[in-house]
Amino acid sequence: MKKSIFLAFFLGMFFVPTSFWAQTEPEDIAIDSDAFQDHFYEALKQKGIENYDKAIESLEKCIEIQPTNATLFFELGKNYYNQKKYKEAYDNFEKATQIDPKSRWSWVGMYDVCYDTRDYNQAIIIVQKLIEFKEEYKDDLTSLYMNTQQYDKALTLINELNDKFGKSEQRDIYKSQILQDAKYQGPEKNNLLEQIKKNPKEESNYIELISIYSKSNQEEKALEIAKQLEKEIPTSDWAQVSLFKFHLNNNDGDKAVVSMNKVFASDKIDKKIKHRILNEFLIFTQKNPNYSNELSKAISYFENDKEVKVSKEIGKFYVNKKDWPNAVKYFEVHLKSVSDDVETGLLLMQCYVEKADFATLISKSEDWIQLFPTQPQFYYYQGLGYNQNKEYKKAKDILEMGMDYLVDDIATEINFNIQLGEAYHGLGDEKKKEIYFTKANELLKKKR
Repeated sequence: MKKSIFLAFFLGMFFVPTSFWAQTEPEDIAIDSDAFQDHFYEALKQKGIENYDKAIESLEKCIEIQPTNATLFFELGKNYYNQKKYKEAYDNFEKATQIDPKSRWSWVGMYDVCYDTRDYNQAIIIVQKLIEFKEEYKDDLTSLYMNTQQYDKALTLINELNDKFGKSEQRDIYKSQILQDAKYQGPEKNNLLEQIKKNPKEESNYIELISIYSKSNQEEKALEIAKQLEKEIPTSDWAQVSLFKFHLNNNDGDKAVVSMNKVFASDKIDKKIKHRILNEFLIFTQKNPNYSNELSKAISYFENDKEVKVSKEIGKFYVNKKDWPNAVKYFEVHLKSVSDDVETGLLLMQCYVEKADFATLISKSEDWIQLFPTQPQFYYYQGLGYNQNKEYKKAKDILEMGMDYLVDDIATEINFNIQLGEAYHGLGDEKKKEIYFTKANELLKKKR
């Protein structure tokens, strides 16, 4: 993005130095000087009221008097630029630089024309000239390299400017964009390793390198750099990443918890690393259930994570382990913040079945039916609960109601028929029991 300061020459009146009025023939001074002044100030006046055509006419009369005056061509360029006549503007700015190569604002004018017309390749040539006047134009060159997709040159220049002037928000954004492409990560890793070697107390280089390794799934490399950071800057939040791993490997849960909580509280550390640490602590807790409370506290750090619903994922982890009480615990935590998550609701119903907690199954399934009255699975779970509690009439009624909402779901239809068969068996109607069991068997054959 161009710096606004470089557009300043388009604002206000242009200062004319005393030497501007010098003439070569003394006998003509009065005539030429008066005529020149009249035309020049008329040009400035007309430009000031945005009458650019008349300003141009007056400037052309000035050029007839002083045809090698760079300032006149610069002023012509400005007037054409204000009219968006970019070719004429560029030609006059260029003429000014040919007369006076040190006329920096004329080079700026050419740059502005190139930028406005999106001729970024020509703009690069102009900015490289401007850098001879002011090194700050290197930031503009970085933007132009990005616009022309010359990412290798942009990355080299970004690192040069960061090293010399310190980092900037815009350069960080550009660098992040470039490093999304894996082919630029290798050179950047080498650059960061060199920076760490030169200045081992600069935390940002470690963090950037850890982030690159993490995003490219090189977790071991990320941990290696974190250990190096821990050694050089023990107070760093990032150092706690390696300390956590170290304490966990030593089965020192208390110290691991301290490091883990520091990592989770830090806004500097990538979420992927935080999720990996949580997963490792989850496995540790499975073997050391006395840390279950610490796990619950750790999960609270992720309550507002829109990408990964941590409580739900931990609930699924416990389902796979057939640890139904913990699965229920974390599904219920998740549903406190996302109360209408049907998938979690169904997983939770199945957990109540596995726990044989049929009273809760009946109660909770009723809540879900109120929320989603056309979702047949919740009717099924309530009917199953009533059957297990020997409330067969209630089971029959709710199951028949739920059957009305079944559409192209053979697996659920099989379950409904089995539970209806059980309900009629409990009610003593063996004929209807056989009808539903037979239908369930036919559907099973069809499913195969």
